[in-house]
Amino acid sequence: MRRLIGAVALLAALVVPTPTAAAAECGTANAALNAPVTASSVEPGSPFTAASAVDGNAGTRWSSAFSDPQWLRVDLGASRDVCGATLQWEAAYATAFQVQVSADGTAWTTVFQTTTGAGGTQNLTFSGAGRYVRVHTTARATQYGVSLWEFAVRTGTNTGGGEALLSYNKPAFASSFQDDGACPACTPAKALDHNPATRWATSPTTGWVDPGWIYVDLGASARISKVVVQWDPAHAAAFQLQTSDNATTWTTIHSVTNGTGFKQTFTVSGTGRYVRVNLTARSGPYGYSLWEFQVYGTGGSPTPPPPQAPDPGNPLRLVWSDEFNAPAGTRPDAAKWRPEIGTGQNAELQYYTDNRNAFTDGAGNMVLEARREVTPGSACPVDPVSGSGTCQYTSARLITEGKASWTYGRVEANIKVSGTKGLWPAFWMLGNDIFKGTAWPASGEIDIMEHLGREPNTAYQTIHGPAYFGGGGIGAMRDIGQDYANAFHLFRVDWNSRGMVFSIDGVTVLTIDKATVEATRGPWVFDKPFFILLNNAVGGDWPGPPDATTVFPQRMLVDYVRVYQ
Repeated sequence: MRRLIGAVALLAALVVPTPTAAAAECGTANAALNAPVTASSVEPGSPFTAASAVDGNAGTRWSSAFSDPQWLRVDLGASRDVCGATLQWEAAYATAFQVQVSADGTAWTTVFQTTTGAGGTQNLTFSGAGRYVRVHTTARATQYGVSLWEFAVRTGTNTGGGEALLSYNKPAFASSFQDDGACPACTPAKALDHNPATRWATSPTTGWVDPGWIYVDLGASARISKVVVQWDPAHAAAFQLQTSDNATTWTTIHSVTNGTGFKQTFTVSGTGRYVRVNLTARSGPYGYSLWEFQVYGTGGSPTPPPPQAPDPGNPLRLVWSDEFNAPAGTRPDAAKWRPEIGTGQNAELQYYTDNRNAFTDGAGNMVLEARREVTPGSACPVDPVSGSGTCQYTSARLITEGKASWTYGRVEANIKVSGTKGLWPAFWMLGNDIFKGTAWPASGEIDIMEHLGREPNTAYQTIHGPAYFGGGGIGAMRDIGQDYANAFHLFRVDWNSRGMVFSIDGVTVLTIDKATVEATRGPWVFDKPFFILLNNAVGGDWPGPPDATTVFPQRMLVDYVRVYQ
């Protein structure tokens, strides 16, 4: 059930901020929808015009000529405070691009740039102002041009005194912080980064004592109306919420004497430039730790937080699929999948090959074949059948990372699993940030299907996060009374900003509510892009190893994979 992958360090996207109105917050409407739009070029002889990228239809797209650089420019009609954009790339995406703003369509200011674009759906946050907004691409991922299904622009809206998040990425200070192998760089800033997978913790050498504290500088005086804290298990049994004008003299605006941990939301009333959580009693022998510390109100000097991705539409529309209808022996489409090569994790015994074990069968299926086949020079846990520590099995693992990823939607596959003892086929998803320095399980994992050869009649559906993982993941199983390997079955997750619903063959197996998870299990790390994985593992801690009765080769057949939004 626990799954890790070897993450390659990537350069983070560079955000170049420009001034914007302090009293504005980022809206959710698409200011580019059906706005006047021009492009550097259109793919010759194609219908893929610039207007197709701003028509609100994820089934139409703009595609450029096959050269660098290229651009797509939107006219917002008047100067606007611009705070974010969503780029939904076709498979021909840009690895390097800038988002730029301009008052006159001639002189451009860069508000976002990256040289490590991964395609898929990218939700960007930045700040700037101008009448014109453009995507300026400088490096293509393929030999084709660049192509966008949709380019959406979000603009600032005057809060008019309404409540806004004031604490995002503001300077933070604490009584101490942890920085070791158990919690590297767990600084106070991590509680204010709007990332539920990172946390602040007090130092194990000086901070596992009472009292402790963490406070935020809002940049200017503010009226505080709400405070949200998402606790790690090392939570406070007693604490006060306090405000100050000088970070020296503090006024208590709320007291807690029976802290419950997990997520707590407090409606308060107070004023000040600084807001502090003053920690007076630990709940256990360790220190204090917060995944999130959020302050809401009016005033201050707020920085707009990253925008929330839009929920799937109604009706749903197919935005990505692979039907595997190629002739027999065709390897996976390199525009959609890449193989992960090498040994597995979790005491798995196979060596994943460079697509030697992945091919179409000519009947509309992708085959992921597990074989009894030695890989010289490799190292795996000792195989109980052969007694060897050289990998005795090969198989396939395919991922869409770097090709496509999604935040929310219906993700489904029609699969005939492999059988026999020691096999572990799976259809699942991981957060993109696992390749950008966020370790598992903080990256998040969505298991849409896991099957154990030793339990032929059952399939499992599970999520894993920073406080619920491995055997403690949140999941359920469905027993159909016969071997899943006998036929194809439809495995699905419906996922939005409120939670997930898992099903098998149209039967609901598991419903997960985000608010309930935050209030009872820990932070929710599923409001970000995830990519898809398919693999047919051999052995592992959970399914156990093959034995003398195990039959090879074993084929996992995938009829199709589809994503709807």
